[in-house]
Amino acid sequence: MTEPVPRIITGATIGPVDATQVPRYAGEGTFARLPRLDQAGLGGQADVAIVGIPFDSGVSYRPGARFGPSHIRESSRLLRPYNPALQVPVFANQQVADAGDIAVNPFDIDEAITAVERGARALLERAPFVLALGGDHTIALPLLRAVSAVHGPLAVVHFDAHLDTWDTYFGAAYTHGTPFRRAAEENLLDQTGCLHAGIRGPLYSSADLTEDADLGFQVVSAPEMESLHVSGLTERIAARVGDRPVYVSVDIDVLDPAHAPGTGTPEAGGLTSRELLATLRSFSQLNLVGADIVEVAPAYDHAQLTGIAAAHVAYEILSALAVRKT
Repeated sequence: MTEPVPRIITGATIGPVDATQVPRYAGEGTFARLPRLDQAGLGGQADVAIVGIPFDSGVSYRPGARFGPSHIRESSRLLRPYNPALQVPVFANQQVADAGDIAVNPFDIDEAITAVERGARALLERAPFVLALGGDHTIALPLLRAVSAVHGPLAVVHFDAHLDTWDTYFGAAYTHGTPFRRAAEENLLDQTGCLHAGIRGPLYSSADLTEDADLGFQVVSAPEMESLHVSGLTERIAARVGDRPVYVSVDIDVLDPAHAPGTGTPEAGGLTSRELLATLRSFSQLNLVGADIVEVAPAYDHAQLTGIAAAHVAYEILSALAVRKT
């Protein structure tokens, strides 16, 4: 297996803005009020870079995920630096920074995919771990290209209501429903270590499942959670990925619309926020190398339910990384 990229930051880290000095509703709207990657003192380097990708030209139903990165950042203002569930100071032993957005062409999907891959590759030279805030799920393909160029074929743990391994949609090969089929075709995936979690809802036919299995994915459906519970899901994931380099892709519609209404293709019967966050906490035992959180569409979000859920998903991923560094 590919060895994890070593940390590149030494000495004290720069953490979030102190909420006892600047109220949480004030100040710059970076994720969790963390420093910018280009801020003086970081030298343009970090252990983890959080980057927004405001792109939603690959959606098949409700648009609006292009506004997801800013919404997640705004919803992250209440995050605090200590995670009591994992008993870890999230930002003490790793430098986490907000790298801003990768601006891409909203009218040309091929050009946008190229730009995301180029931006992610450049960012990986400054931070060994990139956490992307989407944007629609189309962005997973160029991110997987960039991360696999460093780590080799990746085990993918994919949280979603949908398989996203369809072939084409209206003849288009690159949409938010096709990234993992394209990734498999490009040999970006370790097909012995990939898994979908939270899949539910109607399909076009049973062939959707058989073709998905042919691409190397195992499926843990949302209805299975009735008997599996979080412990069973985490065991299935750990057994599937082993010590392979793991890329985590979280479509926020894996959550039930009661917990995340602000998304483009909602499906009833999803996971709860508590189930998803508890599952992510177990990832401190995995060899995480990259992640994305996608499909947050704030136009359909009320009371920031979806944005807050997505911000906490990011926080638990960062916390899992922090545990590995203690």
